[in-house]
Amino acid sequence: MNATKEFLIPFIGLKLGKHQFEYQINKEFFENFDYDEYDDVNIKVNVVLEKKATMLELAFKHKGTINVPCDQTGESFDLPIKGKINVVVQFGDAYNDDNEELLILPHGEHQVDVSQYIYEMIVLSVPSKRIHPGVKDGSLQSETLDKLNELRHKEEPEQTEEENTDPRWDKLKQLLTDKKK
Repeated sequence: MNATKEFLIPFIGLKLGKHQFEYQINKEFFENFDYDEYDDVNIKVNVVLEKKATMLELAFKHKGTINVPCDQTGESFDLPIKGKINVVVQFGDAYNDDNEELLILPHGEHQVDVSQYIYEMIVLSVPSKRIHPGVKDGSLQSETLDKLNELRHKEEPEQTEEENTDPRWDKLKQLLTDKKK
């Protein structure tokens, strides 16, 4: 990623306590990660950095919309998303981000890059199955939906339970009903 300057938070000059940072995320942000699944992005990210004597705590929240194609119809729509994550930043001998909730920065580091956490938080908050709201409420009219409905009606009609029983079981059921009488 080449445009990380705005996502670098210099914590060395900050006083102990909470500090708030806001970011407006658009499609360009994801292009920097070579991720092009979204047609348009409009997400507001709020980062609260709490500086303590020996560590930092980062609380990320996001809310907004992404424009994606529907998995059933292919129609693009704005999908509302929101989410949050927390990350603890500690200091050690070497950089280590193996744990998703713990980041270890080398001693002497004076800033933290939050872009990767913002990227992962947003991507993970998008549902794996994206269905247009018009499909759910029946208001969307498209050729794809018409074709799906047409094919659905051509399937074999469901057989009733009585037609689909084994005659041997019928004899056993008869024994049970005779016993109750």
